[in-house]
Amino acid sequence: MAYRFELDPLHKILLFRFEGRLTDESLAECYRAIRKYSTATDAHMGIWDMSSVTEFAVSTEFVRQLAGQEPAMPDATRRPRIIVAPDTVGFGLSRMFQLVGEPTRPLLSVVHALDEALAELGVQSPHFESLE
Repeated sequence: MAYRFELDPLHKILLFRFEGRLTDESLAECYRAIRKYSTATDAHMGIWDMSSVTEFAVSTEFVRQLAGQEPAMPDATRRPRIIVAPDTVGFGLSRMFQLVGEPTRPLLSVVHALDEALAELGVQSPHFESLE
């Protein structure tokens, strides 16, 4: 498992990219990291890019539990966040997370490609810089 964070300082977009095999444990770790980085950067929008996930070994029960927790990114009712999940399994798990968590994450959406996420946020030509 590997992940990295990037920030577009102009638009205050936090971009999280995950690579490799995604498990319940690694997803829990990512959730904590998203909270840490979104708070530290005061990001106004978030994109969680799962395009490089090679295997989704995440249980549906864990996805439901995670969706019931406090949102990783603060101020979920005013700060949009988008999950990019081109894979069918990842898209399905992300939609489940979206539907179960909708009461506390009304601005969360799921798309198939990064370009769709940027269009939904109304951002053209972002300039992401690594936070690592």
